[in-house]
Amino acid sequence: MIKPSMLRSLHSAVSRGSSHLARRGYSSESTPERKVVVLGAAGGIGQPLSLLMKLNPLVSSLSLYDIAGTPGVAADVSHVNTRSEVVGYQGEGELGKALEGADVVIIPAGVPRKPGMTRDDLFNINAGIVKSLCTAISKYCPKALVNMISNPVNSTVPIAAEVFKKAGTYDEKRLFGVTTLDVVRAKTFYAGKAKVPVAEVNVPVIGGHAGITILPLFSQATPQANLDHDVIVALTKRTQDGGTEVVEAKAGKGSATLSMAYAGALFADACLKGLNGVPDVVECSFVQSNVTELPFFASKVRLGKNGVEEVLGLGSLSDFEKEGLEKLKPELLSSIEKGIKFANQ
Repeated sequence: MIKPSMLRSLHSAVSRGSSHLARRGYSSESTPERKVVVLGAAGGIGQPLSLLMKLNPLVSSLSLYDIAGTPGVAADVSHVNTRSEVVGYQGEGELGKALEGADVVIIPAGVPRKPGMTRDDLFNINAGIVKSLCTAISKYCPKALVNMISNPVNSTVPIAAEVFKKAGTYDEKRLFGVTTLDVVRAKTFYAGKAKVPVAEVNVPVIGGHAGITILPLFSQATPQANLDHDVIVALTKRTQDGGTEVVEAKAGKGSATLSMAYAGALFADACLKGLNGVPDVVECSFVQSNVTELPFFASKVRLGKNGVEEVLGLGSLSDFEKEGLEKLKPELLSSIEKGIKFANQ
């Protein structure tokens, strides 16, 4: 039997910051109406993500879309006794209805990575899916904040940008590549080595969202622990290879779905808080950026009522991090260009 305390902590894990509204005596009715859409809701990430968004008190309407299987997921999730109304939509004919009036659209749609598959192997399948979903977003909810989870994120975010540009709806402040899982992993792995409570840990992660393009800035981690250089090197590699670690552990039966759903729910919660005017909401995300010479880059971003309020600088880097930054740039640029080329075919 699940203890009430456990349920409460589940609630608060997903929306720590929204609980301050309750503490101040506001009821959930006084928080704005917000519609969140999950595209790919019946998949491995989509199902736990849908559940976590149902637990978020900032969501008033939860729209679940997939090409198949959505009625069952929606019926199941709808029985959870939280604020949001849940509706399931199935098949391309219902995509428009699913999207209309959306404030935040989360896209975990696509196929997962299997053992031996690179993120590039995923490219042709997932790039096509993302292109068609973004075409619909530009038509039915052009002002929504778009949270891209579908891999390879280093290419799918540029694809989305190109689709929106063609439709005349592109706003760089409203398009995000979700790199939160890299931050979640970096925090977890760092806390283990630094012997500090993970809830107190913060580690910025910059660059992109695949392999060496993922660059955790352990020199900026808080609380600061003086870890040996070889430990930092190992932590960096483990953060970069976190996805592969899970793919191998699942032995051909899937990729990181549960931790990705958690990370996706955290980032969507941050977007909702920003939209609702909560001050100083800062998360790392892969966005259009002038922080480096690359057109898209992940770094800390301040979120607000228009999505991106400010893309923050990288801060001071260690020599090891500076080296990692220079190493990742060519690979990240090539993934970005690959996305742009695909979108314009």
